[in-house]
Formats: sequence, C-alpha cells, structure tokens
Amino acid sequence: MLRLAAAAVSYCAPPLRFPAFPARRCSAAIAVRCVNRDTPDTSKANLKVGSPIVITEEPPMLKTAASVPSLRQNAGRVKPGDVGRIIARKPKDVWAVRLAVGTYLLDGKHFKPLEVVDDEGDDDQPRDE
Repeated sequence: MLRLAAAAVSYCAPPLRFPAFPARRCSAAIAVRCVNRDTPDTSKANLKVGSPIVITEEPPMLKTAASVPSLRQNAGRVKPGDVGRIIARKPKDVWAVRLAVGTYLLDGKHFKPLEVVDDEGDDDQPRDE
C-alpha cells in the first residue's frame, strides 16, 4: 500500500524582474518649484510661541493637544471671541493654542493674531504720578 504524504503547498508568484536601468533615458531635466501662488497672509507670518490670538471662527471639531489627543465635536467650548496663547507650531498651519477651557490643536483659519493696544496714553512722554 502506498501512502502519500500530504504537504501544505502554497503557490507563490515568481518575483517580478525589472531592468537595472531604464530602456530609454530622457536627457531633458525638469525643474519643480513648490511655491504657494496665493497671497501670503502676513498676519500669520509674525505668529510665534507666546503670541496672543483671538478666535474668529468656531471650529467644528476640537483635537486636544495632550500626549494622547482626542478628537471631539465642539459643543460650544471654543467660541468666536475667545482669547488664548500659542503654545507650539505644528505642520500645515496647525497651532497648539492654550485657551481658558484647555489646550487644543487649531487650524490657522480659525483665529487671528490679537492686536494689543496701549490705552494708557497717546503722548510719548512719561507720566509723573
């Protein structure tokens, strides 16, 4: 009696072979320049860590700037007119902003720099008190 050993056989496709060098070479060089064609927002250019900001538009979602971030729907926690300070800059115009209700990652379109106006006096001379 002849016994056949059952072995697990799996089909593996042969590796694809690519030529070491392309068959045709293009001698023309292409220069790529990554430039933002939109007008640069100069108000965002002077933002840095510690700059005061004011919320102009209510963000629909809030992402906390904690070590384990959470994404939540903004249920009126951050409203237009809220004032905060920039804590850190993140990629793609995202900023870590400390507000009275917590620290959140906000897109740059939701806030603008706060202009601080000195209302104590218009004259440049020091006052004697």
